[in-house]
Amino acid sequence: MPLAIGLLRHGDTGLSGFRGALDDELAPLGWRQMEQAITGKEWDMVISSPRLRCAAFAQMLAARYGLPLHLDERLAEMHFGAWEGKTAAELMQSDAEALQNFWQDPERYPPPEGEHMEKFSARVLQAWSDIQQQCAGQRVLVVTHGGVIRRILCHVRGLPLGELLSLEVAHGSLHMSCPNGTEKTP
Repeated sequence: MPLAIGLLRHGDTGLSGFRGALDDELAPLGWRQMEQAITGKEWDMVISSPRLRCAAFAQMLAARYGLPLHLDERLAEMHFGAWEGKTAAELMQSDAEALQNFWQDPERYPPPEGEHMEKFSARVLQAWSDIQQQCAGQRVLVVTHGGVIRRILCHVRGLPLGELLSLEVAHGSLHMSCPNGTEKTP
């Protein structure tokens, strides 16, 4: 059986804003979104960000089906520094130029006191490479965050990082990847 990797974004937390390093719980809607996304799918193992909004679902799923579970810090969301917990609307009032710069060119304009895109990319893509190499022949569910999935999708699709924030990765959405790095519809 060829390697198949499902990238599952955590579901809704009921909170808004830049949540990167914050350890939010899933809202009931978030649990339902994630359950719905994986219905009818079978997995051999689960790898997850250690953030509660990912790990709680991953732990439940692994326990339910007796699957191995690995928590990997490299799959955590980008740290948004001074923007943690703030909404885009709030930042448009207090830091509009920096926010617009980040949206247009996240490589050159990281969030103030936040993680730089180069560091974020390096850790995410190393985790991605390790998963592909170490999980040959398995169906792997990776439970992670919107930014992580966007970074992987840019890599897989050969897109420049400037396209990162234009990729749609909804709460509770599942994105599938084949062994050669190409995508397929779930």
